[in-house]
Amino acid sequence: MDIKPYLERIDHKGPLAPTAATLRELHRAHMLAVPFENLDIHLDRQIMLEDGSLFSKIVESRRGGFCYEMNGLFGALLREIGFRVDMLSAGVTREDGGFGPPFDHMALLVHLDRRWLADVGFGDSFCEPLLLDDRGEQMRDGFAYRIDEEGENLTLRRRSDDGLWKDQYRFTLRPHEFADYQEMCRYHQTSAESIFTRRRVCTRATVDGRITLSDMRLIITRGVDQQERLLEDESEYAQALREHFGIELGGLSFRTINNSM
Repeated sequence: MDIKPYLERIDHKGPLAPTAATLRELHRAHMLAVPFENLDIHLDRQIMLEDGSLFSKIVESRRGGFCYEMNGLFGALLREIGFRVDMLSAGVTREDGGFGPPFDHMALLVHLDRRWLADVGFGDSFCEPLLLDDRGEQMRDGFAYRIDEEGENLTLRRRSDDGLWKDQYRFTLRPHEFADYQEMCRYHQTSAESIFTRRRVCTRATVDGRITLSDMRLIITRGVDQQERLLEDESEYAQALREHFGIELGGLSFRTINNSM
């Protein structure tokens, strides 16, 4: 992999030694530059889990992606620099309180003198990696996270505004390859039960909050202030993609949109 254009894509100009400091800087840079988005699903474009295809999309075409794409390519970047990285399988928490199946989500384990949980593909999540073996509260940008051990499973939790700890996802430390995620990646692209087929999303962290397109709603959060407005049509949606995410779709048409969600 030619890492120079990747580093330019995420605007990283710092050191590249495989250290915790470099990992933190790369992770934050990726979260600020590359949006979590599922637009290809609504453009009927197949998502291929392969480094070259992901590099072409995220780096050369300046797009984003969902977990398998974002963490898959970020893991490849880290390995190219000299980090030891494993792909992890996770089940995302469901509304009923349970968890999704294995390979519902991809996260990353980065091995240094201390082990780190990295994840640039979970949308509104931590901008800097978490210490995997720290069972205490870990603060990231004003939000508290915790990793609890439960048998062979680990559960990532985030403290909500009401002070309660809410599950994010449950994962194991067994390493995996792209091929292991293919079935669930296909499910999330095609199943009517997948949230990714039911809703169009594009979201990116900013230095003071987050910008999100959730179907036709544009949501801009700065600190505790949140502004929201409903976009009128696809032309205004395309303008918002260009202005806030640098995404240019070149006249491609979406399959569906649901303004009620």
